[in-house]
Amino acid sequence: MSVYPFIEAEKAAGHNVKRACELLKVSRAAFYVRRTGIPGPRAVRDAELTEQITAVHEQSRGTYGAPRIHAVLKREGAGCGRRRVARLMRQAGLTGRHRRRRHRTTIPDPQAANRPDLVLRDFRPDPAMVDTRWCGDITYIATEEGWLYLATVIDIASRRVVGWATTDHLRTELVADALQTACHTRRPAGPVIFHSDRGCQYTSFQFAILAAEFEVRLSVGRTGQCWDNALAESFFATLKKELGDTRPWPSRAAARTAIFEWIESWYNLQRLHSSLGYRTPADYETALAA
Repeated sequence: MSVYPFIEAEKAAGHNVKRACELLKVSRAAFYVRRTGIPGPRAVRDAELTEQITAVHEQSRGTYGAPRIHAVLKREGAGCGRRRVARLMRQAGLTGRHRRRRHRTTIPDPQAANRPDLVLRDFRPDPAMVDTRWCGDITYIATEEGWLYLATVIDIASRRVVGWATTDHLRTELVADALQTACHTRRPAGPVIFHSDRGCQYTSFQFAILAAEFEVRLSVGRTGQCWDNALAESFFATLKKELGDTRPWPSRAAARTAIFEWIESWYNLQRLHSSLGYRTPADYETALAA
C-alpha cells in the first residue's frame, strides 16, 4: 500500500510534512513530485545520466560495470559520482560481465631446464619499459568443432597484446607463432624478457632456440602459482568474460574471427584499462611517443 495518502492526510491536518516523510522513510522531494506530477531537477538529471550510461554500456558491448562507465562519463565532462552511476545502472537493469574461473591448459615438464623468474610479480605499467618485458599464456575456447587454443604475448608496460596465435593443438608451434608475431610486429630496439608459466610448451628446447634468435630472455614463474603470471591470467579472464564464454562457438573460424576483432579493434584500441588510468593501450603508447 502507498504511504503517500497518509502524508497527504498529515499535510491536510496541518502536521509537519518533513516529520511524516522521515517516519515513513520517504523523501520530501519524492512526495512533492508525486503530488505535483512534475519531476524535480534531480529526477531530470537522473534520466539524462541514465541515457548516457545506457549508451556507454552498449558501446562497451555490455561489458562495462559502474567503475569504467563512471570513468567514461568523467572524461566526457558529466559530473556524477560512481555510486550514482551504480544506482542508475541497477534501476535500468544494466550490469557488467563478471569473470568466470578458467581451467588449466599447460602441463609442466619435470625434465625442463631450470629458468629464473625475472619479473617477480612486478606487472605495474611503466612508460619507460615498453617492449622490454612481455608475458604470455595459453587458454582454450570451446567450439562445436572442438577446442580452439589461443596463445598471447602482452606488453607488461602498456597492456597491449603485441602478438597472438590460435590453432587446434597444444604443441610448441602455438606459442612460437605468437612470439614470432610479437617480434616481427614490434621490432624491439633491445633485448626483451618474455615471462610465462612452466608449461612444457614454454620450457621446450624448440622455444628456447626461437627466443635466442630474437634476443628474448625467457623467464618463468613457479609451478602452481597463478599470481606469478597474473597479468596473462587476468587478460584471459577478461577475454572470456567479454566475449560471453557461455556456449560453444559454431566453428573454430568463427571463434578466431571474434578473437581477432576483440583484440585488435576493441582491447588494444578502445577498451579502458584501470591500471593505465582508464586509458587504452594505444592511447598510453601514443602519449609516451609524444
